[in-house]
Amino acid sequence: QVQLVESGGGLVQPGGSLRLSCAASGSTFTINVMGWYRQAPGKERELVADITSGGAPMYAASVKGRFTISRDGAKNTLWLQMNSLKPEDTAVYYCSALMNTGRYWGQGTQVTVSS
Repeated sequence: QVQLVESGGGLVQPGGSLRLSCAASGSTFTINVMGWYRQAPGKERELVADITSGGAPMYAASVKGRFTISRDGAKNTLWLQMNSLKPEDTAVYYCSALMNTGRYWGQGTQVTVSS
């Protein structure tokens, strides 16, 4: 199993930036893909971006060009740099790890984009 702890959320004005971090512990050597998902009130959880163990990123169309996902395998850390934030980016952001034994989730961190 793996444990995931997110940090870095908060309140930011439209056009601003935030950087989310996710620290993984446990059986991290068995993680295949790590990613960020988000869930806004009244909406389903959606994929924001993910990255393979080989470093290949993938982004949702709504964030491409604004968000950057990165991963440090040695430090078992995942980041999401979010620039040019919009009110519609407001959501709880979850770190996720996909392993042979299933998908694991962090507890989530709130991101609010508002003036």
